[in-house]
Amino acid sequence: MVELVTLTPNPAIDLSTSVERMVPSRKLRCAAQQRDPGGGGINVARVVKRFGGDVEAIFPAGGFTGQLLRSLLDREHIPSRVVDAVAETREDFSVTEAATGQQFRFVLPGLPLAEGEWRGLLELLAGTTPAPKIVVGSGSLPPGVPHDFYAQAAAVAKRIGAQFFLDTSGASLVAALDQGVTLIKPNLREMQELAGRPLEGEKDWIEAARQPIAAGKVEIVALSLGHLGALLVTKDLALRSPALPVNQVSTVGAGDSFLGAIAFSLAKGRPIEDAFRLALASGSASLTMQGTELCRPADVERLCAQVVIEAL
Repeated sequence: MVELVTLTPNPAIDLSTSVERMVPSRKLRCAAQQRDPGGGGINVARVVKRFGGDVEAIFPAGGFTGQLLRSLLDREHIPSRVVDAVAETREDFSVTEAATGQQFRFVLPGLPLAEGEWRGLLELLAGTTPAPKIVVGSGSLPPGVPHDFYAQAAAVAKRIGAQFFLDTSGASLVAALDQGVTLIKPNLREMQELAGRPLEGEKDWIEAARQPIAAGKVEIVALSLGHLGALLVTKDLALRSPALPVNQVSTVGAGDSFLGAIAFSLAKGRPIEDAFRLALASGSASLTMQGTELCRPADVERLCAQVVIEAL
């Protein structure tokens, strides 16, 4: 039985490279490029697979880059169900400035999905038998896909008896919360948008996270605080952990590593504090990798021992 299914409406090929310095208007000689499969749910599936989880990825793919995406996932032995798209799968790219260590991330919107294509993703999800324990929807929506796509996906997950975890933002997040989901993973900016006000500190963060929980829209809020760490909030529990001191190389996929780890742990029935610990270590481990290489289990295991969690 597949324990987790990921849903990625806007997957990508992630290109990464480095230059000595970013200089406007000059031809910049880059290091060798790295290509990785990308997009929120794709990365979540890659992380779950590395932990030994039983996972399947659902996504659209089109053109040469779509074929490359399938090939890269095959290399990582990740089962997938794919909607053939007319439009070419997008590419994203990041450039690290070697002299400063700064990373510049360029995210393209992707080409439009036709109605039959995005509805095909929902049909594939609805046809998942037996039902997975958890469906993870993650990432942006390409042009042509309605803002309530994830709300529709959450309704499908509920209908087949699966929990729905979500990492998205804006109107798409609001619509999904109105439908009802199990877990969301906003960052602080997204949480402020959801709350409709500035959030100045720990008390504000917890209060804002508990608003949709009290309204019955979500059960768990995993709030990413960047260099301040992370906060996990339920109706009866609030856990806080500071960021781990690691040598940051690439931020791409760190949040996906966090989400993949927490989904994997909860699908296995592990206590929520253990899931939070694994998620924190996984996100931190991902920061130390090039491009979108994501976390390695050996690094995660080492970092787990360094995670400090405080109950608030």
